[in-house]
Amino acid sequence: MITIQELKELMKLMDRSSLGLLELESDQVKVRIAKAETAGQQQSPVIQQPAAASGVASAAVPAAAQVAAAAEAPLSAPAPGLPAHPPQPDPKLHTITAPLVGTFYASPDPNTKPYVQIGDRVKPGSTVCIVEAMKLFNQIEAEVGGEIAEVLVKNGQMVEFGQPLFTLRTE
Repeated sequence: MITIQELKELMKLMDRSSLGLLELESDQVKVRIAKAETAGQQQSPVIQQPAAASGVASAAVPAAAQVAAAAEAPLSAPAPGLPAHPPQPDPKLHTITAPLVGTFYASPDPNTKPYVQIGDRVKPGSTVCIVEAMKLFNQIEAEVGGEIAEVLVKNGQMVEFGQPLFTLRTE
């Protein structure tokens, strides 16, 4: 369990750092602190505690609802000449995103071919790339089966949390 004092310290460290997002997760608590400054306004952190075995419902910091509502509100009107609603994505396309910040590698080492290329078929659980973070090499796996339709990043490129890496045409 994280204490209020520890949370305040994390917020101070985050404020002084150049990081844009900090996520911590344990069995009992998940903390996500994001910098989102727009026109001098700053969002508050969101803290969630999963339901415990005793049946206690999820709890969140009181400001969490306000932050969630603010995050869902549009920041500006659509640009002139553009549709008010973006086109609906193809339901047969699935995006594989980066689960962490790091360096994208298409192959296990520089002298081997990439894990996947456009047109390759993958199964759920197939390794599609590696994201290296702090000298740890994390294998990224396909969540669903299908065909690689698009590779969205280059080998050696830095990727952000949630950044799309591949587009997969599902079966």
